[in-house]
Amino acid sequence: MTELLKAAFKVDYPGFKLDIDLQLPASGITVVFGPSGSGKTTLLRCLAGLEKSGKMELAGQVLQDENISIPVNLRAIGMVFQESRLFPHLKVRENLLYGYKRTPLNSRRLHLEDIGRVLSLEKLQERSIDKLSGGEKQRVALGRALLTSPKLLLMDEPLAALDAQRKTEIIPFIRKVEKELSIPIIYVTHSMSEVLQLVDTMVILKDGKVVKYGPVGKVFSDIQLRESIGDEHSGAVLNTRVLEHDTSYGITRLDFMGQELSVPIQDISPGQVLRVHIHSKDVSLATQPPEGLTSVLNILKTKVKKIGENIGYSVDIELDAGRPLLATITRKSLSNLNLRPGQSVYAYIKAIRMVNEKL
Repeated sequence: MTELLKAAFKVDYPGFKLDIDLQLPASGITVVFGPSGSGKTTLLRCLAGLEKSGKMELAGQVLQDENISIPVNLRAIGMVFQESRLFPHLKVRENLLYGYKRTPLNSRRLHLEDIGRVLSLEKLQERSIDKLSGGEKQRVALGRALLTSPKLLLMDEPLAALDAQRKTEIIPFIRKVEKELSIPIIYVTHSMSEVLQLVDTMVILKDGKVVKYGPVGKVFSDIQLRESIGDEHSGAVLNTRVLEHDTSYGITRLDFMGQELSVPIQDISPGQVLRVHIHSKDVSLATQPPEGLTSVLNILKTKVKKIGENIGYSVDIELDAGRPLLATITRKSLSNLNLRPGQSVYAYIKAIRMVNEKL
């Protein structure tokens, strides 16, 4: 039975209300996504126990309801903020051990050597905080939170203050924490790039309410969520597995649900998982397989699952390729193809974007 994080909160601020009811897996990385003012940070405050109204249960343990309110310091929930909030008068080692020393002995599941290894902090421990880069500071802040041995880790836009290079350095560490330490993470961001590289489960907030939540593949390919996801990102997020590299043509061949995809050659070993993003506008449809040669390398056999609202110039088609796939075609093409739910079609994929993260 999958362990769950159950959360139901109602918070009423002047000019803003948060009203959510969620059941999320207590595993993997859940990304909370939405525009500024949608309630992302307020939701994290509720999950941390800083707002007293509502209910919360983590892996069968009730942390908060009408009769129970476990104090914040006893909830075993870690938090990492946009700013590292390190103690400037302490060296890295002392910063890392700050929460560890305040964690009861019988609750210490993680130790300095564990976190030093996972976050590659071994050589930094005697440094002063002012000698660290922005990325190194965030790794130390992450390590400090982990050394409280949390059962849940909350991250509030932890990369927002970093440049692109530093973000690229930190993201693999966040995924490594979840994979190697098995700590569920709730990660707040408004950066779609971060979403694509980290997310297992996605929560979309708007005006204090949940628009949609669930596995990232289903959320991304929902034809009703184009406005929430953003037109430039609408499409499919697929996990594929590397089959082999064809160096003579500069191609990496991928397995996707028993079908093959080809992408520009990737620095990733055969057998590893590679996440790809396919924009809906890069998918064309045909009712018959190609009769002759075509320049399109990637063609998937799919079925029409759902047809979007048939107004304006274009229409979204939700496809079933073993996982959700989305195509945006013209209304004229829809009429010509006479598409209907359940119909078999071939998806011609003109471009595939790699998500730069080895899972």
